Amino acid sequence: QVKPQFQSRANTNCRVFTAIEYRTQVVAGTMYFIKVQVSDAEYVHLKVFQSLPHENQGPSLADFQTGKTRDDPLTYF
Repeated sequence: QVKPQFQSRANTNCRVFTAIEYRTQVVAGTMYFIKVQVSDAEYVHLKVFQSLPHENQGPSLADFQTGKTRDDPLTYF
């Protein structure tokens, strides 16, 4: 659901967009840190916020880091 948000903000078009790994952090909702494969050798780390269910809002892209590899550790940022 956040692929269009990422492509717009990063000004790119991803032919591959596969989540590889994720971590969560509970805040006033849930913050997801997701490692996503965007090409054969390139990965990005996404920070996605999912609000509480009663707010009826979909996930939103809070931040992202580009230029990652499959071996880069997924950390909070």
